[in-house]
Amino acid sequence: MSRVLSVVNQKGGVGKTTTAVNVASLLAAKNKKVLMLDLDPQGNATSGLGFDKNHLDYTIYDALINEVSITDIISSTGRDCLSLCPANIQLAGAEIELVGYVSRETCLKQAIEPVRDQFDYILIDCPPSLGLLTLNALTASDGVIVPIQSEYYALEGLTQLMETITVVKKGLNRQLSIFGVVVTMFDARTQLSHQVAGEVRKYFGDKVFRTIIPRNVRLSEAPSFGKSIMEYDPKSKGAECYDALSKEIIRRSGGYYL
Repeated sequence: MSRVLSVVNQKGGVGKTTTAVNVASLLAAKNKKVLMLDLDPQGNATSGLGFDKNHLDYTIYDALINEVSITDIISSTGRDCLSLCPANIQLAGAEIELVGYVSRETCLKQAIEPVRDQFDYILIDCPPSLGLLTLNALTASDGVIVPIQSEYYALEGLTQLMETITVVKKGLNRQLSIFGVVVTMFDARTQLSHQVAGEVRKYFGDKVFRTIIPRNVRLSEAPSFGKSIMEYDPKSKGAECYDALSKEIIRRSGGYYL
């Protein structure tokens, strides 16, 4: 059974896109059919997989606004089992254009419905906001993955995110749940990182993944080469941790990996 998972945090710089791209790549490496859907106008997931976001025939914007079939937008990444639905700055206009649409919160859900069963996982990289694009992602999703950086003010704003998820669950998507919370940018040398990780576990309980993503230079470098961490430096600590996280995600989905 396919799963649609949104990677969401309205704060920027928490490792959201890094998590989305690397989890997608590592799930695909385990023979899971994965669609990486970039819903952030910055297009960082698109460029992080090696695409030139300034030269795209179609993007997710065209599915939402111009009624282009998503099958015409999805592109092969050249990696086994991994496809991309790209985005670029054009998507920024969708927030305004969707306002006048009937059932504007369900446009993405309707767009991906024809291809949903073709993938084991559809991962949606959401913009760093709780606007209409993120609402569309939440409405289309089975679950939410929340990256939280182990830094000061990490939990700031999470109440608003939880309230938004509750509202969507009540009115738009009764199946929505917190699939998992992942602690990112962890620095084992600092007491602050350990303290924040403890607070996250206290707040979310068993929703927190066991795998913690460290602050890692190689993770920061990989996107500039259009590569996942496994392609850029498979022996790095970052690659090891995202590999472990992808296994946890498969187990939580009730699946198995090779």
